[in-house]
Amino acid sequence: MAKLSAEQIKEKLKALPGWEYKDNAISKLFRFKEFLHGIEFVQKVAEIAEAADHHPDIHINYTRITFSCSTHDAGGVTDKDFKLAENIEIAYADREA
Repeated sequence: MAKLSAEQIKEKLKALPGWEYKDNAISKLFRFKEFLHGIEFVQKVAEIAEAADHHPDIHINYTRITFSCSTHDAGGVTDKDFKLAENIEIAYADREA
């Protein structure tokens, strides 16, 4: 899968509020009321990532979880990363429903 240009990434980020491009990845910080709520969400995202065979970097800081998506074998951000980010957003919205 081809690495996206900075301009393509900027355009695609418009559809993903809160996500940003930095350090050769797209990332977003999610906040939770309780530590275990964040951990449960990480588990949900892990299942999504495993099914897609595309895994984000995950940083857990108590009730703050950051997901960073980059296609390492392409050397940067690809459409696979945006698809994963979209699925993370869907999972987050479903969590609130």
